[in-house]
Amino acid sequence: MDGVELGARFSLATSRLRYCGPDGADRLLERAIREPAARPAARAALAQFEALMPYLETIARAHGRDPFDEAVVEAYWIGNDLLDGLGRPEFRTLIDALQRRGLPRSLADRLRTHLPREPLLHHLFHVAFVGVGNVTGHVATTVAHMESCRPAWGTVTRIGSEELELRAAALRRDGPCLAWGPERPVRLPFEAALLPDLRPGATVAYHWGRPALELSEEAAQRLGDYSARALAAANEVLPALGVLEDGTATEPASGT
Repeated sequence: MDGVELGARFSLATSRLRYCGPDGADRLLERAIREPAARPAARAALAQFEALMPYLETIARAHGRDPFDEAVVEAYWIGNDLLDGLGRPEFRTLIDALQRRGLPRSLADRLRTHLPREPLLHHLFHVAFVGVGNVTGHVATTVAHMESCRPAWGTVTRIGSEELELRAAALRRDGPCLAWGPERPVRLPFEAALLPDLRPGATVAYHWGRPALELSEEAAQRLGDYSARALAAANEVLPALGVLEDGTATEPASGT
């Protein structure tokens, strides 16, 4: 699997929902998953995804790699050692890039002010700290949407012709912070053509309610580890940023 295919697998759901990227990108991404010849067009489409590209470019620049190098794309969506050693300087540059892509200046300034000690260039950190929907404005920043948008994972318990059943934990509100809830059953739409060899007992990563790919045991461990790091970093500053009962980010409390 190359970086464009990996990016297409995670970005297909948001493209279909019209939350991110250019119109019609979903058709290009779906083709790229199945046909290597379609990947140059999919790469061009992914480059227009508003929040995705600043992260890939920042990680790639730090390591002298192409933004669609498989390890770069994997670092953002799953987590790997390319994220280690990147921190506040890189994230400040990243906030500038997100602002150019649509992040409101007032929110960008708040994020710079409340940057945690060890920000992580991982999608879950983006979801929790920058806030799902805050770059495009297409989605309300709620805990429910954070749960949908994070790169999640679960164990397959049943495979139907059009539905997949998993057991997986979910994000929940814990006072002004976020925490993991207990495992519970999850049902997702299933397209066998995108995961033809899937079997019960496998671990699947999913994004916005759509299975993206099967994870090896080692990749699942990394996704769990980097997700925990991302959540810890975000929780360091979420009380200062403010979270309402419904999870919507608000102006910080007086004096913060």
